[in-house]
Amino acid sequence: MGREEQVEEREVLESIFPEEITDISETEFRIKVVLDIPDEETPEDEEPPSFLLSVRYPDDYPDEAPHLDILASPNCPSHLHFSVGDDRDQLLADLADTIQENLGMAMVFTLYSTLKEAAEQLVQDRKAAAEKVIEEEKLAAEREENKKFHGTPVTPETFLKWREGFLREMEEQRVREEEERLAELKKAKVKEPVKMTGRQLWEKGLAGKGDEEEEEEGLADGVEQLKVEAV
Repeated sequence: MGREEQVEEREVLESIFPEEITDISETEFRIKVVLDIPDEETPEDEEPPSFLLSVRYPDDYPDEAPHLDILASPNCPSHLHFSVGDDRDQLLADLADTIQENLGMAMVFTLYSTLKEAAEQLVQDRKAAAEKVIEEEKLAAEREENKKFHGTPVTPETFLKWREGFLREMEEQRVREEEERLAELKKAKVKEPVKMTGRQLWEKGLAGKGDEEEEEEGLADGVEQLKVEAV
């Protein structure tokens, strides 16, 4: 009974997968699973991602679950979001419920469809996650760029900090300019005139001299003016 159902199912699979199915023995075969990835741009000379579903009938199939395995397709290009080596165990585990639900019935086509859908969804989820990371990085870069166009909110603390820095910069600039001016005078061999204190002027007998000379000149001018008026 089991063997008859196996042969019948194998013939049906042959009609569905004429180019994708390969016999290994009378009770074992492999079906090539080609993934359809939406928005996937694959070069014309390059195949889309695929793998092989290996099926071996036990004597009591379909009352007993078939022996399944997932193998890499020969010469199949690697894919950024899918790897048979990394994803094999997860995909096989995803078939456990489908197997239990279909015990007693021919189930290979159902297992093929479930496996193909699960692999395609796995790729789509990874693509979406990668795109989300890229989008978040772009948004973060935009936020950093926008910070350049927004001033820092002014608070008493930030104002005092700014004022302190501003005064320090002004003092540093004043000292720097004074040093540069003195350096220019020294280079030109011109001495900076030195103002004497009142005590120094008194000790040198110059205290009040300038004022007296100005007063004498003022008196002389006044006398000259009186003479002119008298005439």
